[in-house]
Amino acid sequence: MAKKEKKSGELLFEEYYGKRWGDRWPILRESLFTEIDHYHLTEGLLQPYFLDEASLYPARELDVREGEEVLDMCAAPGGKSLILAAALKGTGSLTLNDLSPDRRRRLRQVMENHLIPEWQKNIRYTGFDGSLWYRHEPSRFDKILLDAPCSSERHVLNSPEHLKKWTPGRIKSLAPRQFSLLCSALDAVKPGGLIVYSTCALAEEENDLIIERLLKKRNNRFQVEPPLYEKGEDTRFGRHILPDRETSGPIYYCRIRRLSEG
Repeated sequence: MAKKEKKSGELLFEEYYGKRWGDRWPILRESLFTEIDHYHLTEGLLQPYFLDEASLYPARELDVREGEEVLDMCAAPGGKSLILAAALKGTGSLTLNDLSPDRRRRLRQVMENHLIPEWQKNIRYTGFDGSLWYRHEPSRFDKILLDAPCSSERHVLNSPEHLKKWTPGRIKSLAPRQFSLLCSALDAVKPGGLIVYSTCALAEEENDLIIERLLKKRNNRFQVEPPLYEKGEDTRFGRHILPDRETSGPIYYCRIRRLSEG
């Protein structure tokens, strides 16, 4: 019997997303190669910081107020962290976490090179495994941004090396990690506090299905809240900003409120 030929990463990628997005996929795929709209952050900054316009929304959806205790659980490279810091204006506390020493070092450089000094005094940098945060700081934070590590299909498509190696196993390995991070965030936020879960992924398995799983496991601990902004398109639990219609993204985000009795 002839040995079955192994499919290339590019073919597997096309099959996977083509099946999930149907007739929309060719246009959506092409949009991932186009230049995105960049936004120039300036508030409280020594020099402008440029980021994908869609990336503004997860940070803005957290609705940070002065004096709050805020955690950015997977903070690097730092664009969203600058938005959170500007909202706090040096008050309360801002914990910027990233597990990778290299990414954490670059994160610190971004903050120190861009944010005005008086708004840096309330910041601490940590390198914890976010999925274990609940063990050492339970119910501490008013607000948590969880911009979870994800498939980042735009990056994959624009990197022949990564596309060559792609398999559906990439998503299968990321989804459990994303879920464990979100469970930890739910235990680290105060009762009544807010979490924004976000990714730059197209795959539903990393977006709405993570929220669906949390509802099955911890339905009595939280409620999903409607978004504050109307950027992007509705999903079952959040919003998805997609570059074929918005010229920025992809960005998915969902607002989660821990119940007071949870």
